[in-house]
This record gives sequence, structure tokens and C-alpha cells, in this order.
Amino acid sequence: MPLPIPIALAAGLALLALCGPAAAQAGKAEAPIPAATLALMAQKGTAASSPVLFRAYKKESEIEVWKKGPAGFVYIKTFPICRWSGQLGPKRKNGDRQTPEGFYTVPRRQMNPNSHYYLSFDVGYPNAYDRAHGGTGSAVMVHGICSSMGCFAMTNGTVGEIYAIAREALKGGQAAFQFQSYPFRMTAENMARHRMDPNIAFWRELKAGSDRFEASREELQVSVAAGRYAFAPSRDPAREAAVATRRAVEEARMAALAETGEPAVRTTYSDGGQNAFWAAYTARGGAVGDISRPEALAFAGQEVVVVPGHRPPHPVPEAVWAKWAAPDSALSPRRMAGFVPVYERTPDPFAALAAFPARYGDGLPSMLAAGLSGSGGAVAAALGPAGSSSGLLASAERL
Repeated sequence: MPLPIPIALAAGLALLALCGPAAAQAGKAEAPIPAATLALMAQKGTAASSPVLFRAYKKESEIEVWKKGPAGFVYIKTFPICRWSGQLGPKRKNGDRQTPEGFYTVPRRQMNPNSHYYLSFDVGYPNAYDRAHGGTGSAVMVHGICSSMGCFAMTNGTVGEIYAIAREALKGGQAAFQFQSYPFRMTAENMARHRMDPNIAFWRELKAGSDRFEASREELQVSVAAGRYAFAPSRDPAREAAVATRRAVEEARMAALAETGEPAVRTTYSDGGQNAFWAAYTARGGAVGDISRPEALAFAGQEVVVVPGHRPPHPVPEAVWAKWAAPDSALSPRRMAGFVPVYERTPDPFAALAAFPARYGDGLPSMLAAGLSGSGGAVAAALGPAGSSSGLLASAERL
């Protein structure tokens, strides 16, 4: 028997009230990847269902998206981070507000479509490396809402797209995707500038992984040996050779930068940072929701010089100074009167003889010469009565 219209309407409204939030939550978790991003993937020879990999850089406040293509992983696009907290350096314990650094793995079970922070996924801290160093804590996320207590906080719109990209890769058959987190872009210049930082040994391990990925474009096979990150070699000899070449070049560049006077700095934060895009956006009145500790952002990324730079002057090329010193040069009249450069002097054939003493007495040790010349002292006294020394010296001269 059909319900009367008022009763049916009330029942429908009640059902909508019950199902509305769940339906809305399911809707945002299943939102499609934007068409422009799909077009970028197609241009690079990859697709939404292909494996994905993310790379985060704290100092630059960016997360990159990489997708697997026919010849390896290819760069797709970069998302600005709205907020991260802490300092440069790894996360060590629960409550330290540190956003972690290292190599993490995200399987499907770590995706959270029902997050209180719009959408999120757990990056997998602590990993084996973190645990080997006593790391504690959990639930470190990439999530919506511009508020961080150790997470990578994005805006709702950006995390929605990141979530969709990760979701489609997992649906396409990828068992888990890799999340690489770095203090900054791992260039030789950045490493040289931060060479005096207490975390530099750890960052050199991260750079080894970053260089390997850059050279091979293969997902890193990461393990932990003796408390250090270790990376399995590529099965492709050509790619492994490319890794070795890049590592050698980067090591040489870091050493050269330090040697030639690159200043050493430490970058400090009151409490984390924010991408300049979001800073400019909010300054113009754009809304990103609540921002955690906005007062701390005024003191983000302050560089403290530990070792000042000392750039040596570039040497003047020989061709240049030869023209300067030429007789017809405009600088030639500026020479001192009578000055003749060494390279223009006539060689003296007897110059070698100048090293020999002209007289016997000139070659004697100073103390002995002083005694023989009657200048007094113990040596003169030992030689006999005053005046006898001059006779000895004169006799020696006649020999």
C-alpha cells in the first residue's frame, strides 16, 4: 500500500539526512582525476592506471607526481604544500612536530577516504630505518586542511587530486606506491651549502637514493643495513652505469663547491613552512581554511651562515696579462723607471757563482766568524789574547 505523500516525503528526507554525509564522503573519495592532468599523463606516454610515485621536498614545500612510462618513471606535475611543521631533518619521536624524511611505502590499506582532514593517506612512518633509530609515532599523513603537527598538509582541492591519482594507480594493480621525502632538492649545491648541518650524514644517504632514482628512473628497492639506507642495484647494466656516473659527478661537484668557497649554512624554522604560492594566495584574501600556527611562518627558512663564503679571484688568462705586459701596451709606461721584468732580462752566465762566498770568512758560521773577528765572547777568549784572532783570520784568508 503506497504511503501518503507527506509520510513518503518525510521518509525520503530522513533517508537523505542519514545517507547524505556518507554519499558526499564517497563522492569526494571517488572524484575523477582532472582532465588536464590526464592529458599530461598521455603526453608522457602513461595513464591513470599506471604505477605512481611521489616525491616531497620540505624546504621547497612541494610534492611531485611521477608515473611509470615505457622507459621508466616520468615527471607529471608538482603540488604546493600548504603547511608542514618542524625543522629540516628526520622525525625521531611522537610529538616532536617533525615532518619525516626518508623512503616510505603506501599500500591500499593506508588510504583513508573517511578522514577528518577531507581525504588522506598514511605515508608509513615509522619505517624500518626509523625504527632502527628508535623512531616513535604514527599517523603521519598527506591530508587536506592547511594544518600540520608533523604531516604534509595540503588544501582540500589538492589532496583530492593527489588522492585520486594514487587511488587509480592502486586500482590499476600497483600493490603499493613509494613516497620519497627529502629536506630539500638533493642537488650538489644544496648539499654543499648544508655540509655543516648535524643531519648531513643522514642526508647523504637520502641523496644516494635520490641520485639513483634520477639516473635510473626506476622505483627504489630500499632496505636497511647496519642502520643505514641501502638500495638494490638495477637489473639493467646501462642504468646501473648511469647511476654510478651520476654519483661520481655529484660527489665531485659537492667537493669542488666546498673547496672553492661555497658558504655553509643551517636553515632554521620557527615551526615548518609553506609554499610561496599559498602564502601569496592567502595574502590576496584567498581562503584555505584554518592554518596551523600562522605566526610561525614569518620565521620560516631563516639561513644562518656557519662558514662564510670566500670566493677566490679568477686567475687572469695568460693571453690577457701577456698583452698587458707587452712593450706597446698602454700599461707599459706605468712601470717604474729602470724596472725590467725577469722574463725580459739578459741571463747572467756567472749568476750561479754568486752563491759561493767571495772570501773564506764569508762562509764561516756566524758565531765562529764573530769570534775570529775579535768581537768578543767566549769564542774569542778561547782563541787566545786579544788581537790574535785577527791574525788567525788573516792567515786563513791567505791560504
